Amino acid sequence: MRQTVRLGRIAGVAVGVHWSVLVIMALLINGLAVAILPTAAPGQPWPVYLLAAVAAAAAFLASLLAHEMAHALVAKRFGIRVERITLWLLGGVAELAGQPTTARADLLVAGAGPLTSLAAALGFGAAAVGAAGSGAPEIVTGAFGWLAVVNGMLAVFNMLPGAPLDGGRVLRALLWYRHGDQKRAALSAAHVGHGLGIALMVVGIAEVLFTGAFDGLWLTLLGWFLMSAAKAEATDVRYHCLLGRVQVSSVMHDRLVCGHPDQSVEDFNNTIALHSTHRTFPLRDHAGHPMGVIRLAELSRIPIELRAHTPLARVALPIDSALVVKADQPLADVAAAIASRGLALVVDGDGVLVGIVDTEDVTHASELAALTDPPARP
Repeated sequence: MRQTVRLGRIAGVAVGVHWSVLVIMALLINGLAVAILPTAAPGQPWPVYLLAAVAAAAAFLASLLAHEMAHALVAKRFGIRVERITLWLLGGVAELAGQPTTARADLLVAGAGPLTSLAAALGFGAAAVGAAGSGAPEIVTGAFGWLAVVNGMLAVFNMLPGAPLDGGRVLRALLWYRHGDQKRAALSAAHVGHGLGIALMVVGIAEVLFTGAFDGLWLTLLGWFLMSAAKAEATDVRYHCLLGRVQVSSVMHDRLVCGHPDQSVEDFNNTIALHSTHRTFPLRDHAGHPMGVIRLAELSRIPIELRAHTPLARVALPIDSALVVKADQPLADVAAAIASRGLALVVDGDGVLVGIVDTEDVTHASELAALTDPPARP
């Protein structure tokens, strides 16, 4: 998930937030200031409720970050590189650059997050009891109590046995340990996650229809996310079953048709676009490094009279928004991303553009692998 704002690094891991965090913060602050805290501590002025709500919501986001950091630190302990941690609308994501190599490592990485949330719940619960016993203001006790409950709920929800939830990872590790087949275990956990997502959606919709409680919409959203993520995970497992150790370099197109960032739209149209069957083209600088992606659809929107004076860089998608993969990467690791994005730019170890891979290339490689060496069904 792309980070909207980068907050820095913790233990060498890049930490950031997605813009959707603003949505969850607004919902949390509103719920706390309007309903939860006034019930726990009636009779306080509105600014007091608002200030306490902001503090409690910030503490909850810190708890989410601690949950994801636990995953990241244990993963690093087992030699797995952590790309980044991103907080977003439905919680947090720790993006790992690899997979655990043993069932034990898989279990410990997965269990670290829920255990951290459980520890946070117990800590905030103890703080609530201590605040109440020391005569602290009721609003402080109420805030600590809410943090204890919500972290406990987070731990329990994440342990539901379906990928990509932590409980699904735990299930995968246990099945992997029992059967000795990582891919079979991952596919089983993904199937459970897909079913669990459907069940949550049904319960959420039923809650809205039969009780009129709009809280069911939140449950429906969680179910939809879980179902979609589980489906994507199952697809990724199948790619790994089919493609094995096939590298990106073996399926990429290395005869590149490129534009230059300073080239005018008119010159590009006359010299390249009109003589090619492609709809999307990479841009690269004089050193060969990728600089972005240009699409015919964007070029067609430039008025004819401006095309001679408009450089491609002005209408190109920036390189940060493009999918860039390395030539020596396993194709299975990036196949799902290529299939969803449509195109990937391939670079060598020096960051020089050496090829492109599109959805058709991934499909062809998968079908060819199934034709020449049909894999055992996981």
